[in-house]
This record gives sequence, structure tokens and C-alpha cells, in this order.
Amino acid sequence: MTNFFEVSKQSLSSKARLGSINTVHGEVKTPSFIFCGTKATVKSILPHQLRSAKTQIILSNTYHLMLQPGPDIISKEKGLQNFTQWRGPMMTDSGGYQIFSLGHGSVSEEIKGKNKNIKRKSLIKISEEGAIFRNYLNGDKVYLTPERSIELQRHFGADLIFVLDECTPFNVSKKYTENSMYLSHRWAKRCSDAFKNTYSNFDSQSGSSGRQHLFGIIQGGVYEDLRKIACEETCSGDYNGLAIGGSLGGSKEQMHDIFSFCSDLIDKSKPVHVLGIGGLDDILHGVSCGYDTFDCVSPTRIARHGIMLSRLSTKGINLNNSKFKNDHSFIDEECELPEINNFSKSYLHHLFKANEILGIVILSLYNIWFMNKFFEEIRVNIQNDTFEIFKKNFLNNLTK
Repeated sequence: MTNFFEVSKQSLSSKARLGSINTVHGEVKTPSFIFCGTKATVKSILPHQLRSAKTQIILSNTYHLMLQPGPDIISKEKGLQNFTQWRGPMMTDSGGYQIFSLGHGSVSEEIKGKNKNIKRKSLIKISEEGAIFRNYLNGDKVYLTPERSIELQRHFGADLIFVLDECTPFNVSKKYTENSMYLSHRWAKRCSDAFKNTYSNFDSQSGSSGRQHLFGIIQGGVYEDLRKIACEETCSGDYNGLAIGGSLGGSKEQMHDIFSFCSDLIDKSKPVHVLGIGGLDDILHGVSCGYDTFDCVSPTRIARHGIMLSRLSTKGINLNNSKFKNDHSFIDEECELPEINNFSKSYLHHLFKANEILGIVILSLYNIWFMNKFFEEIRVNIQNDTFEIFKKNFLNNLTK
């Protein structure tokens, strides 16, 4: 029987490693990126297009799917894999991020200090029992407990699922962060217990689409002593995988320091996921620390605003800029997708200026291909023991 997670190559110059996550819906070669299909769709992209761009795994959001279309609808189609026609490996988060985002604003709003201006917050209360939200569709109260999160994820049937946690905001006191961390630990234990129990219509540790694997989440904010406690607690738990969660600081340097600190404390026998990280430079630092998978909405979100990922800039290239009006060069001559590789930057500029949906489709697909190609190169360089050289050269060519 194939192990759930196997390491096939360890870098000689860093903690970077090659591995594979084996699910009932297929293998995920790691390091790998997980694209966000929040509401059971990667916006504007068909499943066969995801596959043509060499996508291995996608993610959906428990909180949003709980509200629409609801767990019973998805379960009746034997899980998200069938419901979406993706039919490959999938991950669902626990709904914990919404405790943060609906109560404090998004990560970007938080770091930029914009959360104080948010007038309407959907989070009503966090307690020992769980969280209470206001349904943004109809205003009803919604209760999300650790047990309910696991039950929902069983219905959704994703291969990789998460414990319920509070994603701690950055701009709060250490005491708040500490109390939140311990609450998340107690919630995680309840999730683990629920995961081991059988539910009506489901076998133990299986969902609507087969065998599932539970990930524990390491919190602790920017505080090393709290992160140490969280690493010890989570690594001692009965989890199939681990995740680095929470707000990771107000700067990239602080984020990278947390990456490095946690990497010395985690259980190396399990796959390690980094929640909500999509910057190319941040990913490279995470891979150096031995982290295996990453997820973020950014590749497709920035595409919807006319920005294409680039090896030359952490901010990407904004095709709305007037300089691209008469730029008739290909989007990327190295792009291997025949559907899009002959379109010009001038055409993309026109589509976005004209508010045509096709621009979003083309650029979303390009950014997905770009990210998958980026990880393919990472894996090749780890295999060849040249990853740190690749990382150094890549970072040297990036402008901030």
C-alpha cells in the first residue's frame, strides 16, 4: 500500500525536498501550488483547462460552500471532485479563515490598516463552542463548531481537510494571540476526535468521495515562544499533515523568520502546507524551509485585474498600462498552451480596457500555467541539487 506522503529527495544545501502526496483521486508531486476554487470553481477556468496547464490540485472553501449550495447537494454528487468535474485531488479549508476575514478584514486590509474602516462585519461571536456568523446571503445566523466543520468537509469529500482554527490577526496583543492559539488547540482536538468518529452515511476517516486526510494548523502569530508551543502541540497530535497558519507578520522579513523558526520544530515525516502564501519570493523561502504545498488566491485574482505573473517583478506586469497598447509581442513566447500563447499584450490591453471577459479567461489561465511551471522548475532544481542556486538567481532578477 502506498504511503500517504513520501519524500523522494532531500536537498543537500537546504531543507528543500521532493515528495508525493497520494490520494484516492491521484498523486500530487511536491513542492506544489494549490489553486483556490473558493466556491467550487477556479473563476472563469474549465477543469480541462486546469489540467492542460498542469494543475495538480485545487482548493475550495468550507464556509462559502456551507451557505451555497450546501453540503447535502455536494454529497449527493459524491463530493466536490464529481460536482465540479475536476475529478482530481482537492483540499478544503475549515472555514477558520472566515473567522479572521469576516471579523477583521482581509490580510491586505489588516496590514494596511484598513480594517478600522470596515463598516459591516459578518462575524458575530467567537466562543469556546465555535463561531457565529451572519449569513451574507440572507442574514441568518450561522453556527460553525469544530465538529460541524469536519462534518461539512466529510460531505464535500475533499482529499485533504483542515481542523477549525482562528486565524489570528496581526494587529492584536500577544495575550490575544496566546488565548486564540490555545482555543485553536482545543478546537483542533475536537476536530481530530470528530474525524475519527463515523457519521451517518460515512465510514471512519472517509468523506463522500473516499479516504480523507486531516491537517493540523500551527498558529502563534509573530511570537517565537508561541510558535514553539504550537509546533509541539500540533506535531504531537494525530494528524496526517501539518500547516503553517495565522498572520505571518507585517513584513516579508518577519514572515521568512517565522518560516525558518518553525521549520526547525516541525515533524518532517508529514507534508507541510503553508496557508495563504502566493508571492514567488515567499514561496522560494518556504521551499528552502522544507515546506511542501502552498495556496493563495493571488494568481487568478490579480489576473482579473489585468496583471500577469512575471519573473521580473514581485508585483507582476500590469497590462492596463498604456505602454502595452502598441506592444504586439506575445504574452510569453515560452508559454506551452496553444489556446493562449499567440495572443499579444496589445490584445490583452484592449480586452481589459473594453471590460471583455475573455481577457480575464486568458490571463487567469496564463497565471495558472506560470505558477505550475515555476513549481516544475523548483522540483527539477531540487532533483539536480541546484535549488539554492536557482533561488538566488531568481530572486536577483526580481524587482520589488
